[in-house]
Amino acid sequence: MRAVRMKKTLKNWFAVLLFAVPMGAAFAAGGHANYEKVHIDLGDQVSLQRGAQIFTNYCLSCHSASGMRFNRLQDLGLTEDQIKKNLMFTTDKVGDVMQAAMAPEDAKKWFGVAPPDLTLIARSRGADYLYAYMRGFYKDPTRPTGWNNTVLPNAAMPHPLWEQQGIRAVELDAKGRPVMETDEHGNLVPKLYWESTGLHSRRLPNGKVIEKEYDDYARDLVNYLVYMGEPAQIQRKQVGYIVLMFLLAVMLPLAYFLKKEYWKDVH
Repeated sequence: MRAVRMKKTLKNWFAVLLFAVPMGAAFAAGGHANYEKVHIDLGDQVSLQRGAQIFTNYCLSCHSASGMRFNRLQDLGLTEDQIKKNLMFTTDKVGDVMQAAMAPEDAKKWFGVAPPDLTLIARSRGADYLYAYMRGFYKDPTRPTGWNNTVLPNAAMPHPLWEQQGIRAVELDAKGRPVMETDEHGNLVPKLYWESTGLHSRRLPNGKVIEKEYDDYARDLVNYLVYMGEPAQIQRKQVGYIVLMFLLAVMLPLAYFLKKEYWKDVH
């Protein structure tokens, strides 16, 4: 009887695991899509400094980063004076956390939902998702803000970097519905066209837009968001390497000679 009960319990747990694995995989992938890999380099201080500037200039007006203090930007090679002059717009104390300029209740009234805190957004969503999201905005007259996103359909957030990227609009069919197509990653997305180019994109004589400049701009922002999720990541890895070197250089020989001492009478 006990064996039968145990067998039934194991079958139930196995069924739960089978259900949980695909659900977890879908959540980790951001829901449904495959995204282009973005190169993240937390050792690139210039990129991180640019990303911090983009964040404080364009994101901090609506989104907070309550787990990050302004003075932590000194770890990126910035002086306290540079931080105060160029990056602090919501407070005058360099030790304060990054709070949004907009009140959450006002944001909820205007956008329908309060903008989330972005301290850990890269750890919860992933760098590839954020990179695709920042490159996925397009003009959509059916949305309250006038904007939509290929990665997060019906997003409440308007495009904060439209001047840098330019404006893409959705192609509509005869009934006013968006025309859909499959992108290079196999995702079903709206068919878009360029209305104008931005500060960080150029149009060739054949009409093709060079997006590399804006892609680098978006990558710098994502690079900083990844850094902000764990500012001590670089130091943590450096300490890890030091510990490993210590174990290999000191503890391994010590363990070897100790083993020889213990087993010398046996051999």
